Formats: sequence, C-alpha cells, structure tokens
Amino acid sequence: MRMVIVAGTPGSGKTAVLVHVLKSLMRDNFTASVVKIDCLYTDDDKKFKKIGIPTLIGLSMDMCPDHYAIYNIEDMIDWARQNNSDFLIIETAGLCHRCAPYTKNCLGVCVIDATSGPNTPLKVGPFLSTADIVVVTKGDMISQAEREIFRERIFEVNPNAKIIEANGLSGQGCLELADEIVKSPEVSLESEKLRHSAPLAVCTLCVGETRVNKKYHRGILRRIDGFQTYQGE
Repeated sequence: MRMVIVAGTPGSGKTAVLVHVLKSLMRDNFTASVVKIDCLYTDDDKKFKKIGIPTLIGLSMDMCPDHYAIYNIEDMIDWARQNNSDFLIIETAGLCHRCAPYTKNCLGVCVIDATSGPNTPLKVGPFLSTADIVVVTKGDMISQAEREIFRERIFEVNPNAKIIEANGLSGQGCLELADEIVKSPEVSLESEKLRHSAPLAVCTLCVGETRVNKKYHRGILRRIDGFQTYQGE
C-alpha cells in the first residue's frame, strides 16, 4: 500500500485539493481510503463520502494531532487494507506550525496558502522543510512578483521540494499532484520511522496542570531565553 500524508496551515485548502486529486485517481481506476484528523470537530468527511471515498475521522481532542496520528497509524493502515485500497491518504490538522507528521516512505505533501504572507514559509517547521511536495494554493489572489518571492522562501526552507501551484476551487494543478501520488513508494509499517522528531508533549501542562506558577511545572520545559531543560524524576 502507498501512504500519503497531507499537512499544512489551517484554511490552506487541504481538503478542497484532495477532493480533486481523489476524483482524478478514481478516473484512473485507483482506490483510496481517507483518514481525516482534526482536533475538536470536522465535517470534511462528508465531502469525501460524497464522491464515494471511505473516510475515517480521528479527533485528537486534547492530544497533539501528530502524536495522535503516529500512535494510531497502524490501525489506519489496517483499516485501509480492509477496504482493499491502493492508497491511504491521511489529512492532518494544521495546529502548531511545528508539526512533523511524515514518515520515511510516505509521500509527504504540504499545502500552504500563498496569501498568508511572503515570510510564512520561514515561520513554519518540519511539515514544510521535510515535505516531498509543496502545494501552493490561492496564488491567483496575489501578484506574480509575490508568487515568485513565496516560491523562493519555500526553497530557502526546503530546496529539494517539488512545488505545485493548485486551485482548490477549479482543480487546477491537482492532476499533477495525483500523478505524483501514483508514483509514490510502497510503505512497510515494520520499517517506518518519522522523518523528524514530533513536537514536544511531555510536561505537566500536557496532563492537565492549570496553575501558572513555575514551581508547579515538570517535564521538558523551554525558558523564554531558549534554554531547554528536563525537570522531574
């Protein structure tokens, strides 16, 4: 089975792009299953089910979506295999800009909104810098000069990325992404590892501490001066 993990900034058009991509795959007689991961609520599953795609929802609630997805990835793959799917496509929630959802052998796709500002690629982390493909949306809403600057910022962060300009409304560029998905490698869960370490989620705040006084906090902590330390047993 081939696995595609789609990440990106909130509101960048991940779902809209994927709907067009899935329609293209279906026309070529490929089958796919989609897992949509969000934090508190999503109705995006209706958009996938409307075009006949088996869809599973995962709500991470108080847990980091990356940690949630990584912990459940084996079950996702088993579910897609039960559906006899050629592809498992996982769309993750855009949350903290430090997201690192991609595994070594998946196809890592980052969807990013060109209207978010020319320096946005410099402000986000591994979900852009370790992606195989960067899909730039809403480029028609900015000038050619701004688009070129945005592309250069992406290459500063990820010089090896393939950039695809796409439109989630018209579907422009989505066929190119579908072609890249078809060429992606097979995934073996036994040998899979993350491309980058996941965001930290080991501290007293993560397990429900609400007091703000520093003396109550334990775990992996980073001070405002950048110093990181571990406090606890």
